[in-house]
Amino acid sequence: MDYPAWKYYPLNAKAPEWVEEVVNVVNRCELEISTVDAHTGLSSDAVLEHLRSGLETLGFEVETGKGAGQKVRRTVLYGENGRPAVNYDIDAFHDYLGVAVEVEAGRGAANNADYRDIVRTSLILDARFLILMQPFAYRPNPKAKPIHAYDNSRDQLDAIYASRRLVLPFEGILLIGY
Repeated sequence: MDYPAWKYYPLNAKAPEWVEEVVNVVNRCELEISTVDAHTGLSSDAVLEHLRSGLETLGFEVETGKGAGQKVRRTVLYGENGRPAVNYDIDAFHDYLGVAVEVEAGRGAANNADYRDIVRTSLILDARFLILMQPFAYRPNPKAKPIHAYDNSRDQLDAIYASRRLVLPFEGILLIGY
């Protein structure tokens, strides 16, 4: 199995050049973040911390913590006097390319956070692309049956793009299984 697994949507478009660079960042962090063997207790913040330097090298602004000045905030709506009225916090963003990044793990894998990520990120004004990172497998505890978040998100995106009933505003979505 290649690590990480990834799939670019729409399936009838060649992945942009930056996709290989992002996939390489994830590949270099395999020993720290891989969920192939269903690690437990790995948070999305911990995964993002391992990916941070590689993503920053590629030009991404990456969340550094949960404090107001540490989040990556992007505008959804402008209000009075042209001031941002609705903003969403995301894990990382590349201003020049318009690439938004959401990393899920743990509770996100268990609670269908991919749905939320797709909808909320589609509302961000400058988001041309979405990178959604999901664990291959997540176990809330060692005895629990693993949740296959990457497979679930892949099946969901396959259905969205095949049905054409829900048209997303992105030029493309990169799904990465770590």
